[in-house]
Amino acid sequence: MKKFTFVLYFGESMLIILPMFPAKNKSQKKYPILVLYTILVYGLQYTYSGVMVILGICLSYLRADTVLKFGQYLWAKILFLLMGKRVRIIGIENIDRTRNHLLIANHTSIYDIPAIMTIVPDIAWIGRQYLLNIFGFGHLLKMLHYIPIEPKKPEQSRKSINRAIEHAKEGMTVAIFPEGTRTTTGKLSPFKKGFIHILRSADLDLVPITLNGFFSLKPKNRFHIDPRVKLEIVIHPVIKNAEIRDLPKEEILKIAFQAIAENYQYR
Repeated sequence: MKKFTFVLYFGESMLIILPMFPAKNKSQKKYPILVLYTILVYGLQYTYSGVMVILGICLSYLRADTVLKFGQYLWAKILFLLMGKRVRIIGIENIDRTRNHLLIANHTSIYDIPAIMTIVPDIAWIGRQYLLNIFGFGHLLKMLHYIPIEPKKPEQSRKSINRAIEHAKEGMTVAIFPEGTRTTTGKLSPFKKGFIHILRSADLDLVPITLNGFFSLKPKNRFHIDPRVKLEIVIHPVIKNAEIRDLPKEEILKIAFQAIAENYQYR
């Protein structure tokens, strides 16, 4: 019979007790407890998301929009609680909840979207098509005014941007990751120009957001979640539409990039 020990992990919001079995390879020897922790968390998150999908479908038929919006916030918040994580928020006063905005943020992890939803749950998201194929998460995105975009298909991308503009004119906040995809190095990638068209056409003020710690939590090219990192959201002051809309695109890209990069901590 193989021996194993129990390891206690004191998260920021809960105590997690996991068995640590003997490792079979170098990777498991290095991170066995994190792999077991990740399997447990994924199981809880997928089960919870499945329940929320069913409730969300029921609420959508009942046209209970207010309850559905709260459910979106609750879903995002509890995803982090299931990891034993708290997210520190800096600059919450920069979000005017009486107006809609164009939110832009660096993209480091699959948890970036839920993180921002803990601040502004009712958002028209623009993101990659493949996210809709993730069990549970994809179904939830479909209920969140998610707008899939494929950078390699210009015609589809234009239609997606136009849909985002329509949502903005209807009074919704729009969010986009200007890098286009998650970083695989932890460093900021050059910004693409798609958000500028939304900025100009929908007359939205720009709110840059910096996400810190999420790359170390769960990067694109790694299976396990690392619960030891500190998570932080920095909401920067609003950049008024009138101040930048008529600037050259390259200048707008520079302003947006510098705003997010100023407080970005790669760790």
